[in-house]
Amino acid sequence: MDARTAELLLSPPILALLGLCIGSFLNVVIHRLPQMLERGWKLDSAEMLGVKIAEPPAVTLSTPRSRCPSCGHQIAWHENIPVLSYLRLAGKCSACKTRISPRYPFIEILTGVLFAATAWRFGAEPTTLLWCGFVAVLVALAGIDWDTTLLPDNLTLPLLWAGLVGSALGWTIPLSSSLWGAVAGYLSLWSVYWIFKKATGKEGMGYGDFKLLAALGAWLGVQMILPIVLAASVLGAVVGIVMKMTGALREGRYVPFGPFLAGAGIVVMLAGPARVLGWLGWA
Repeated sequence: MDARTAELLLSPPILALLGLCIGSFLNVVIHRLPQMLERGWKLDSAEMLGVKIAEPPAVTLSTPRSRCPSCGHQIAWHENIPVLSYLRLAGKCSACKTRISPRYPFIEILTGVLFAATAWRFGAEPTTLLWCGFVAVLVALAGIDWDTTLLPDNLTLPLLWAGLVGSALGWTIPLSSSLWGAVAGYLSLWSVYWIFKKATGKEGMGYGDFKLLAALGAWLGVQMILPIVLAASVLGAVVGIVMKMTGALREGRYVPFGPFLAGAGIVVMLAGPARVLGWLGWA
């Protein structure tokens, strides 16, 4: 591929279009992966306990085809075009006119914007696609955690290993920074978890948060761990307070930390280490 072709294919507008399509797929991942995991857990538990249960319906990322949850209408290809189909259908099912959640086009637009921003940040380089993959996994993790307070190992662990391998191959950051970033990311939240649990007898976060921060450290480096945690904590506190004041956060519930870790990781990636350290006065 010559430089001119690469510059065109990896330009912000082209990657924005790619992001819209990937965002449509991420909606499927966010909705179905927890169902797939829950089905596996039920079957595994029944097998270990030696009991028989009615086998839950099989669900994968590709089957069954998408349907309206209200009337069962099978969604045609022309009803599944990112953003455009939502606008054409006025946000309603074509069969029963039930409202379609605006989160679907939101995820598509968000992914498109982030892909374009990634192209602007890294330029027409092959590693830009690698960073787009990083962004896509974080969007999926944020959506799943917000819905279920779950950060699946199926996503966090491959993200962690991809960061370490990419670093070892010289595609991202120095391997030493990546390795110690993963270690520091995991141990920092692991330590907070156990200190909080010993002091209060309660669990303040899940193990998935440790693994997600370890993955962010593997991609962004050990220096970025503290800025990511600070940014995620501030954002999480603000959103939690607003939700509490508006009644969106019910008593006894809590705001998952994963979406804010993911968001902070994306911000740090787009800003770049030098700028982030400069903001904090650590440059």
